[in-house]
Amino acid sequence: MPKLAAYDRNLPYSYALGIFPATECLKHAQDRCMRLLVSADSAESEGVMRLRSAAEAAGIRCEEAGRLLEKISRKENCHAAMVYRKAEGQLSPDGDHLVLHHPSDMGNLGTILRTALGFGYRNVAIIRPAADSDDPRVVRASMGAAFSLAICHYDTFEAYRTDFPEHGVYPFMLTGSTPLDEAVASRAAKCALVMGNEATGLPESFSEIGMPVRIPHSGDIDSLNLAIAAGIGMYAFARNRRGECT
Repeated sequence: MPKLAAYDRNLPYSYALGIFPATECLKHAQDRCMRLLVSADSAESEGVMRLRSAAEAAGIRCEEAGRLLEKISRKENCHAAMVYRKAEGQLSPDGDHLVLHHPSDMGNLGTILRTALGFGYRNVAIIRPAADSDDPRVVRASMGAAFSLAICHYDTFEAYRTDFPEHGVYPFMLTGSTPLDEAVASRAAKCALVMGNEATGLPESFSEIGMPVRIPHSGDIDSLNLAIAAGIGMYAFARNRRGECT
């Protein structure tokens, strides 16, 4: 098999670092799994042994690669990693969507993906330029939740809307004209919750699109962290979706 390299976004593969993310990759994206890497000093640990057994049962090559694990994880205590093939997801036309417009922080993106899965948003559109959703830091921050999601990338929001014109659009903005509770009460059957960049938010042009939403908070802060705002928005809209999260 070809020699593996430190992660680069131009590579056709990436790494799910850690026992739990690697297990989630194997469980939910087995057809994309290429090989399992484990460290020699943890080969006999219960978690690694279970993961290795499952990988071997699935016909996936396992190998001890401690130095490579240190190189790709930049840590000395990474005990396992699944090498997986990158693949573009396909969004469902029937489900609610989470649309992330130019997210730039790796940790935020991973946390949002995990939260999205928790609240039933299995379709995530990412508008470029954006943090690399296949970066091992994002995958690890998502705790492997990324493998249970359909993640699709677009170069513009307009390109996303061309594919899904029937979704009700809810841009989350500090200047949003509709308080969150009111927006939820009148939510469309199919929603696209749109979140902006951590530093700049959404462009002002989004105030003319769909129903711009405002999350009320005290004047003691200027804004909420993107991952927090996304979590609040997804939870609120999910509560009004067929009785979920109640």
